[in-house]
Amino acid sequence: MARPTAASIDEYIAQFPAKTQAALEEMRAIIRDLTPDAVETISYAIPTFDLGGKHLVHFAGYARHVGLYPTPSGMEAFAADLAPYKRGKGSAQFQLSEPLPVELIRRIVEFRVREVTGRRPG
Repeated sequence: MARPTAASIDEYIAQFPAKTQAALEEMRAIIRDLTPDAVETISYAIPTFDLGGKHLVHFAGYARHVGLYPTPSGMEAFAADLAPYKRGKGSAQFQLSEPLPVELIRRIVEFRVREVTGRRPG
């Protein structure tokens, strides 16, 4: 299903049913908590956090899952942890019928912060 491009993350999230919205807001809060200096934007038509002028992570909503896009390097670094989830080269899918793997998402975002900035998040 094609969605119109949103101008902001709030506008993007508002396009979805309540269950998807809740998962997207939870994912956004996890990322925001670790990266208070990151800039929220829309890139590739999905929510994106940029840090130091570079894409840190993207995330997206779908009918039955939310996706996290931590770049191929983030996927490679956590391949074993992400094995239970459906994955692509640069994405992981978390089903709406299951709780988000909060600690795994946190570790992936922390990894990406170190990769992008050379320092720990926070």
